[in-house]
Amino acid sequence: MPHFIVECSEVLFEKQPPEKIMKTIYEAATASGLFQPEDIKVRIRPFTYSFGTFTPSEFIHVFGNIMEGRTAEQKNALSESIVEALNQIFPELTIISMNIRDFEKQGYFNKKMLG
Repeated sequence: MPHFIVECSEVLFEKQPPEKIMKTIYEAATASGLFQPEDIKVRIRPFTYSFGTFTPSEFIHVFGNIMEGRTAEQKNALSESIVEALNQIFPELTIISMNIRDFEKQGYFNKKMLG
């Protein structure tokens, strides 16, 4: 925990490699001081096709899934810093966004927690 899931236009990989996108997000999340670096996970889901009334068709959106307990101010600062970092590597991109979803401690379980 946390997990940062990136949805983006596949054509963005012609401008920046996926590794650089993930590293940019990882570094911004690490710099926030909210997480242990070894706990941060970043994944990308590229889209070849998308449909809607939005233009241009190039976009990047980050879904931040974090354990509950952070303040609204911390979450807003984290979102802003990640969008700002992505804007540095994609200054021409008009659609860069992020939202944060809290995991509830109740109901969360992973393999490390097995007895």
